[in-house]
Amino acid sequence: MLLGVYLVGLARVTLWPELSDNDGFDLVRTILGWLDDHGIALTYSVTEFVANIALFVPFGVLVSLLQPRRPPWAVVALGLATSLAIEVAQLLFLPLRVADVRDLVANTLGTAVGVAVVLASSRTREPTSAAGRQEDPVATPSERGDKSPRQGRPSAR
Repeated sequence: MLLGVYLVGLARVTLWPELSDNDGFDLVRTILGWLDDHGIALTYSVTEFVANIALFVPFGVLVSLLQPRRPPWAVVALGLATSLAIEVAQLLFLPLRVADVRDLVANTLGTAVGVAVVLASSRTREPTSAAGRQEDPVATPSERGDKSPRQGRPSAR
């Protein structure tokens, strides 16, 4: 459900024919104004690149959480494919929008950041040392991950 809401928002931001004065970006303008007032003037190009990264971080997070068995590289590849589809749609069907390879790079980077956030948070929840892990006393060596060469062979005593 959350992924669906995100994708609708993503489509609104990237595939709408043109942005209007009532585009919902008042918070962004407020933040940029505050930064400018404090001597941090960002160019439009930098602002757009950072915004495109931020736009795709949720993509990486949500897909990683919804499909935990999907390898991280595959989630990033899906982000790249999604971004490519958006840029091609802008190029072919939205003359008032600009398809740009920098958007493709930023969106893919944002997906990778989202994947990294999920990976980092899942690693902090799992014990990292053997001492911190609880072993199942009735687990077989293969279930415990014992890779000894004698696994499955009778003892030669």
